[in-house]
Amino acid sequence: MNKKESFPKHKIKVLLLENIHSTAISLFNLEGYQIECCKEALDEDELIEKINDIHILGIRSKTNITARVLEHANKLMCIGTFCIGTNQIDLNACNKKGIVVFNAPYSNTRSVVELAVGEMIMLMRNIITKSNKMHQGQWDKSALNSVEIRGKKLGLVGYGNIGSQFSVIAEALGMHVYFYDISDKLALGNAHKCKTLEELLKIADVISLHVDGRESNTNMIGESEFAIMKQNVIFMNLSRGHVLDIQALKNAIETGKVWGASVDVFPLEPKSNNEEFVSELRQLPNTILTPHIGGSTEEAQANIGDFVASKIEYYINKGDTYGSVNFPEVQLPTFDNSHRLLHIHENVPGILAQINAIYAHHNINIQAQYLKTKDDIGYVITDISTDYAIDVLEEIKNIDHTIKFRILY
Repeated sequence: MNKKESFPKHKIKVLLLENIHSTAISLFNLEGYQIECCKEALDEDELIEKINDIHILGIRSKTNITARVLEHANKLMCIGTFCIGTNQIDLNACNKKGIVVFNAPYSNTRSVVELAVGEMIMLMRNIITKSNKMHQGQWDKSALNSVEIRGKKLGLVGYGNIGSQFSVIAEALGMHVYFYDISDKLALGNAHKCKTLEELLKIADVISLHVDGRESNTNMIGESEFAIMKQNVIFMNLSRGHVLDIQALKNAIETGKVWGASVDVFPLEPKSNNEEFVSELRQLPNTILTPHIGGSTEEAQANIGDFVASKIEYYINKGDTYGSVNFPEVQLPTFDNSHRLLHIHENVPGILAQINAIYAHHNINIQAQYLKTKDDIGYVITDISTDYAIDVLEEIKNIDHTIKFRILY
């Protein structure tokens, strides 16, 4: 056998949900894939109807990929989350099905930070209140409750890509930055790392959440945390909806504990722009509510579209898993006059030895090979220098604990 590719590209079907940027569509078009686009998220039953013959799935934050959905994903090779978070995907179920997941951990960082800085300044200057009065015909020219951010203490809960960049910009604007993260993170500039969340909550004039969506972060900020905060604190959440107790924030705003708030993410969000947004935070004073647009700039969405689509393309064409959320990260250069075979298996001892025994039995020379494991997944890329018989493929497919086996070219 001497195939240029294991599967004709024009037969590869791509489903893109939630209005993914045209940059990704253009890249997939260049590859010759069949592409179906949908501006909205799909619920579980709708996904089950569509996913059976889909090879590549692209989503954003509102589409939930459950184990039940994946039971029907018989051809699915790859999921691209065109956003930062992947908590909307059952990664364990993906591993069991041999489905690689990619995300965009850096591409919208700047956009989220710029929104956070802008909202922080608007809240500290009481702009929302004054703007609303102006629309009602009231001229309220006063410095009351309007303060500079310079010299104020910014408390960042989470010091990853977004939190750390926010830290640098805030310090350049004259703020004193404090942060708390469960991981050991190097402080940038003059930022000070707090040993506990409570330490940060007590000293910060502005508190901004930038944590991930892991289940253990659910309601990490609630009544007891607001009680620790300073009076008249500014509070912002541009991370994940479920990390904040919304009712607790409402109470804190109504009692004056929180002077101003901005929230971009919510526990329950509309699936489309046609669905009503319902929240206890509506109509509260000095409160900015935005429809999960932290990363929704033209620049960020174009960067995300290019980044995630390119990762998927490299995986389909070369077998690269570098940057994958759930798979071992493997890369090999392309070799001329060779065939590349991919083997995904459960992470148990002896799989590589069995694969190589089959190659040796058929007198097949290995040009290059790489095995890497992660958690419960093992991933092998093998480049062989000679043609191979169909028997080789069947023997490798039939190795115990094999999840997926694919000929690349």
